[in-house]
Amino acid sequence: MNNMSLDFFQHEAKKFAIYKENLGDDNNVIYPVLGLLSESGEVADKFKKIMRDTKLPLRSLPMPTKNEIAKELGDCLWYIALIADELDFDLSEIAEGNLDKLSSRRNRSKLKGSGDNR
Repeated sequence: MNNMSLDFFQHEAKKFAIYKENLGDDNNVIYPVLGLLSESGEVADKFKKIMRDTKLPLRSLPMPTKNEIAKELGDCLWYIALIADELDFDLSEIAEGNLDKLSSRRNRSKLKGSGDNR
């Protein structure tokens, strides 16, 4: 599955969205939003424990540890795909919009700082 497109991933990810069977249409986005929060917390927790338990530079982590983090990142991506779908966006649109935003900020020397619309 090398070079899988984001949109293909999103299409395939929807096949595993069993939560839709139990929720009304108005609540479908809530489940993946809460799931994303949970999974991103799991990513953070893995890094927290690495910082607590090792003195390794993060780039020197053993492959099994990196693979465990990658699994959690995949779960995050799954939830992001479903949130985007609930909002009628393709993941490729989200990705392209993000790169456009960052490019604009770079061109205007606004990569540093804070605020959504800088």
